[in-house]
Amino acid sequence: MRTMNISLPDTLKSFVDEQVNQRGYGTSSEYVRELIRKDQNRMHLRGLLLAGAASSPTTLVDASYFEGLRDRVRRSAKAGAQG
Repeated sequence: MRTMNISLPDTLKSFVDEQVNQRGYGTSSEYVRELIRKDQNRMHLRGLLLAGAASSPTTLVDASYFEGLRDRVRRSAKAGAQG
């Protein structure tokens, strides 16, 4: 694991310290790592949403589409319970 030093103004340092204490983090590094992971996930989701919005529709999404999905899940769950 690599080390990175970050300078924060006193107000932000106090905020980080409060979050560490109130939310059960062991260190400020754990808190910052979680923030970075959440930001990565947010950016990934944003990319997926933008790609989906830019793509052309392929299947009509109506009540029968969702019922088909539910049927597939039921069959899969049933097969998993038997195996």
